[in-house]
Amino acid sequence: MGKDSRIEWTHHTFNPWWGCVKVSAACDHCYAETWAKRLGEDLWGPHTARRFFSEAHWKEPIKWDKDAAQEKVRRRVFCASMADVFENRPDLVAERRRLLDLIGQTPNLDWLLLTKRIHLVRKQLPKGYDFPKNVWLGTTVENQTEARKRIKYLLEFSSPSVRFLSCEPLLSAVDLSEYLVRNDKGTRVDWVIVGGESGAGSRPMDPAWPVALQRQCAQAKVPFHFKQWGRWAPVEQAADVMTKNTPVRVFRQDGSEVSVAAIGKGKAGRILSGKHWDQFPRNTF
Repeated sequence: MGKDSRIEWTHHTFNPWWGCVKVSAACDHCYAETWAKRLGEDLWGPHTARRFFSEAHWKEPIKWDKDAAQEKVRRRVFCASMADVFENRPDLVAERRRLLDLIGQTPNLDWLLLTKRIHLVRKQLPKGYDFPKNVWLGTTVENQTEARKRIKYLLEFSSPSVRFLSCEPLLSAVDLSEYLVRNDKGTRVDWVIVGGESGAGSRPMDPAWPVALQRQCAQAKVPFHFKQWGRWAPVEQAADVMTKNTPVRVFRQDGSEVSVAAIGKGKAGRILSGKHWDQFPRNTF
């Protein structure tokens, strides 16, 4: 948990618990599992225990809400960076209900609920429950297969203030065009976050993939946020920090070659097509 998050698209992070189960290719090199293991925590898998937290931990968002009210600003809270709020386990039912109650008690905070289990969200909510306006509901889309599988469930929800996608780690080209326009229910994807994978064993991202997504969003007038290149960056952006031992991968596109170099997240940065993309959806409050 953090009052001042290092994640570029949020102000705070809050975890109702730690631990999860891997469900798709985006989970292969899960940073949260890696971080937990560094701290000596064995929390991943269907049969391992989840880590729960103290009363003091649960009171922190109340303080953030009071601060936001006093400053007359809204703050974004990413929930949860070390878990999935909609994991289907009996021991999480009460904790999830406590989280929903907390969201209701903090109207000056926008809660970003990001899940790979978007198909389970409706079943995991209390009967008759609708998300309040300070919920932004999102799902992870790492490739076209997951886009087709998950986004249809996201667009079933009309009550969240924002419906968003996290295309991180982006593992293939993705066409979101059909989801960026309003459907017959009046819903669409309201915000797209894109990023490459970082850390050991990370898979490189073809530079054409985030560029294409930015253009799709621009055409549909949907806010676009480029979070990071990750470990791999385009060679032309990495030339100043590359050495003779820097690993390089080559993508082939229509007969042309595009190369990326493994220079690390910090050096790779966040510049896409010559600029930072820090667009956010318009606040509905």
